[in-house]
Amino acid sequence: MTFALRLAACLLTLAAMPAFAAWDLPQLMTELARNQGGRALFTERKYIALLDKPVVSSGEMHYRAPDYLEKRTLSPRLELMVLDKDEISLERGKQKITLRLREQPEVLAFVASIRGTLSGNRAALEQNYALHLSGQRDNWTLNLSPSNPRIAELVTRITISGSRQQVRSIEYLQADGDRSVMSIEPVDAR
Repeated sequence: MTFALRLAACLLTLAAMPAFAAWDLPQLMTELARNQGGRALFTERKYIALLDKPVVSSGEMHYRAPDYLEKRTLSPRLELMVLDKDEISLERGKQKITLRLREQPEVLAFVASIRGTLSGNRAALEQNYALHLSGQRDNWTLNLSPSNPRIAELVTRITISGSRQQVRSIEYLQADGDRSVMSIEPVDAR
């Protein structure tokens, strides 16, 4: 076979192969935006400098796109956190606190990191964070580094990992060195 025929055969083979586009941020955001919600179980480990062992909690979460998230901690004690549009409510025992997010810009930026990721809202994420994506569609990691100095005083980095449209873990590294790692296991999807 001559060189020209071998070259033509290679080019035809390459042309017949499916195109493999690089996994990028727009593709991830599109995948995440497809997730309309569902239930998941979570286990969260909080590593606090003053403690020898992590504080472990677990429970269930319910997400409904684009702006409702309920986190119900079942162990070690009952706690309920609800993000609903512009409000966050925390309930523990007989105590209940409700905040309007627009009155709490730092809390709003923190909430936007979760809500923006779950809903695939890149613009919301980029208001307070620089984004860096690594991995492939079935095993990706999104790092959020605060671009807002007020947020950087609280959080050094947020690392979110997942597969396709599912978030599987969220790690918060606080500016004081404490960190929180949440593992998420989907139960069902809507």
